[in-house]
Amino acid sequence: MTIVRTRVAPSPTGDPHVGTAYIALFNMCFARQHGGQFILRIEDTDQLRSSKESEQQIYDALRWLGIEWDEGPDVGGPHGPYRQSERGEIYKKYSDELVTKGHAFPCFCSAERLDAVRAEQMANKQTPAYDGHCSHLDPSEAQARVAAGESHVIRMRVPTEGVCVVKDMLRGEVEIGWDRMDMQVLMKADGLPTYFLANVVDDHLMGITHVLRGEEWLPSAPKLIKLYEYFGWEQPVLCYMPLLRNPDKSKLSKRKNPTSITFYERMGFMPEAMLNYLGRMGWSMPDEREKFSLAEMIENFDLSRVSLGGPVFDIEKLSWLNGQWLRELSVEDFAQQVQQWAFNPEYLMQIAPHVQGRVETFSEIAPLANFFFTAGVPLNAELFAHKKLDEKQVRQVLQFVLWRLEAQRQWDKDAIMACINEVGAALELKLRDIMPLMFPAITGSSSSVSVLDAMAILGPDLTRFRLRQALEFLGGASKKETKEWEKQYKLALA
Repeated sequence: MTIVRTRVAPSPTGDPHVGTAYIALFNMCFARQHGGQFILRIEDTDQLRSSKESEQQIYDALRWLGIEWDEGPDVGGPHGPYRQSERGEIYKKYSDELVTKGHAFPCFCSAERLDAVRAEQMANKQTPAYDGHCSHLDPSEAQARVAAGESHVIRMRVPTEGVCVVKDMLRGEVEIGWDRMDMQVLMKADGLPTYFLANVVDDHLMGITHVLRGEEWLPSAPKLIKLYEYFGWEQPVLCYMPLLRNPDKSKLSKRKNPTSITFYERMGFMPEAMLNYLGRMGWSMPDEREKFSLAEMIENFDLSRVSLGGPVFDIEKLSWLNGQWLRELSVEDFAQQVQQWAFNPEYLMQIAPHVQGRVETFSEIAPLANFFFTAGVPLNAELFAHKKLDEKQVRQVLQFVLWRLEAQRQWDKDAIMACINEVGAALELKLRDIMPLMFPAITGSSSSVSVLDAMAILGPDLTRFRLRQALEFLGGASKKETKEWEKQYKLALA
């Protein structure tokens, strides 16, 4: 009898996403329900954006929720390494095998040529795709150019006619035309694999039997299936889970909804309630009850109860469910959890030095420091009125600071100040021009404790959330402004 093995493979390139937790939860429940194993693998082949800090956040966030794995980078296992960046020689071996068999080929096209081809295709109202320029090279010529050190990628060959039948556990058989598939890059010029090669090789070598992933990957499934065929391997059973949606049915995104797991931890949600809510995303208990534990979900788990309608991630509904969990706590447990959440010695000791010199009685602490214990802060348009900047420039400053802080993985006062100084340099502003906007956005007032210290203590999730709130309160950015600002930001800061 085959042992069920599932996995989740997040990229350590940002804040730990609720979508990652959602997919991890369903993979774990499926494995546990079948007496199998659940594996955590880190997809860190994006060298520019991946970071150790982000990887650690993934571990911490999933464990806070109660999601545990049997094998992974931090716990080991018989199928390691579990970081893709440490498996380079493995991918090269299998990439070379595909080239030798004629299923893949070296491509020497420059970025300029590819951009020109793409522009021409779009001008002709064609779907942008690689034109096969290097697929016709004589193999001996191609290998000579590789041996000479010429920069290249490895692309897979795909059929140009017919359809691929994708067997999905939720949808049955889905037909996807091969004319919609591009000659996918498998190995990048830096020698690291793309998602497609790495996932197929890793899933095979790690004995993954079932792959539950987001439905956004369904259109590209034929390329994965073809790679299994090229290697002569049995493919795992595929299941494409419905995507989490915003209340307006758009794909869940941080522009419309906080998406970081850590944000909800800092907001004061119970992990049991958060996991319960994620379990309700597109799935239901046999008796349709809304409140259930992880153990109850595993016991009753059945993929046939997954609904294909896009599950809506609604903070109001999550808050209601969290309230149900809170009210079932004993008063003693409630008080203890409140203390652990924000009134623990470690957090209070970060705040105390900045408050002590500003108060004359203990009763003054709450009005001065209440913003340390809330999600958002009350906003007043008058506080954003600026002596030097007009209303549009105020919004631009806040947007640039937000974008810069979203890319910042190290989080301390010096790093935050460096980010703000970089924005100031890009916009030809001084620190004294920007800081008056930070106070009302972060603390809700024109003066408080050091706002840089406050941002460091609040952490990245609440800081970014408050900047987004301030931007939205001031009217946000129009599509034209966003396009204009993004171009300016990339030239100066990206």
